[in-house]
Amino acid sequence: MDRSLPVWPDVKVLVDDPSRQARFEQVVLPHLNAAYNLARWLTRNEHDAEDVVQEATLRALRFFGGFHGHDGRTWLLAIVRNTCYDWLRRNRPAELHSAGDHVETPEDTVLKRADRLRLREALDALPLAWREVLILRELEQLSYKEIADVVGIKIGTVMSRLARARAQLQQRVLHRNEESAR
Repeated sequence: MDRSLPVWPDVKVLVDDPSRQARFEQVVLPHLNAAYNLARWLTRNEHDAEDVVQEATLRALRFFGGFHGHDGRTWLLAIVRNTCYDWLRRNRPAELHSAGDHVETPEDTVLKRADRLRLREALDALPLAWREVLILRELEQLSYKEIADVVGIKIGTVMSRLARARAQLQQRVLHRNEESAR
């Protein structure tokens, strides 16, 4: 989503070690746009996404001492994803248990030709578990392994959810196109 991010907490106020602050800013802060994008699609609300990303950034800061990896993006997105699920459990528990049941092979051409509004509506209608893998793959361009790491599932489950999400997205976009053609 192309928009300016809100003002996040000032890391300098929260960190008293300048080297830790500099490393946190280098590893985490460049990925706030991706974090917001994921949170926005999972919560389906700009303001809720801002709250989630702010909370996730504070969590990342709190546990930054335990970060020993090289990929700050994947690490931050995993924290954002978990924070979103915590937020959804508190605020919209029914959404966590929704599931779709129709599976078809997706056609990339349908997605490319779909109107942006129709596509957004179709994405919003997907079950959360499918929506998150689709967003991480298609919008954030994470590999299957990176998605598996962020979401905490096996690569095969990522592929399965992604296939189902694409199929249902295709079905919804086609259905909306048919409705608007009438």
